[in-house]
Amino acid sequence: MTKFKNILITGASSGIGEALALYYASHGAENLFLCGRNLQRLEAVAQNCRKNSHIKVITQIIDITDRQSVYEWINLCNRTAPLNLIFANAGISTGAETSDNIYNTFSTNVMGVVNTVLPSIEIYQNQSLSTPKAIAITSSIAGYHGLMTCPSYSASKSCVKAWGEALRLSLKPKKIQINVICPGFVRSRITDKNTCPMPFFMEAEKAAEIIASRIEKNIGLITFPWPMRFAAWFGSILPNWLSEFIYSKMPYKV
Repeated sequence: MTKFKNILITGASSGIGEALALYYASHGAENLFLCGRNLQRLEAVAQNCRKNSHIKVITQIIDITDRQSVYEWINLCNRTAPLNLIFANAGISTGAETSDNIYNTFSTNVMGVVNTVLPSIEIYQNQSLSTPKAIAITSSIAGYHGLMTCPSYSASKSCVKAWGEALRLSLKPKKIQINVICPGFVRSRITDKNTCPMPFFMEAEKAAEIIASRIEKNIGLITFPWPMRFAAWFGSILPNWLSEFIYSKMPYKV
């Protein structure tokens, strides 16, 4: 059972966010605060969570790129039940590397995370040091190295990975736990659109179990599956000329 009782998840209407909501609903959470962009999908997730007795689920349709709206929503949730685990999970894929899509990718995957994390830190700084409090940032294995097959996506995920790793160290004295999540290919609305090979493909439910168990153990960088983690790490330490050659042979992510 989880030690975190009041949990907020952005991007909870599908994929990893949905799976995390269902996991915590069945593992001892008392209050779930879920946001997404699609009302029908989000309410379906909430209804499935409510099948577990004694849990309160509150949903909100919100644009995470809207700084003020996210700030107000997180603070409202915290007044309802003091938050102790917040997932900055919402994200999108780029698709075609058009100007509009690139701006949208960085606005969502980077600034959406910033908009979620900063008010969370502010809230936690006003809580007792003895209270469990964690922020989990969803990055990606794609964030280990810039990928020509998805430049904007990999760059945005690299940004939040580095930021989360740095925040973990800087906030440790304040007893604020930061975990960075770097999954491989996990079933989601993003991977449903992929036409490229997806080695070690994983169902979202399994990914949620891995993420939740490692957050409970306070593992800073949650990267899986391990063969992809090793490959991504190894690729990131290769000489540039060699990594360029290897990555140039990768199939495009559509």
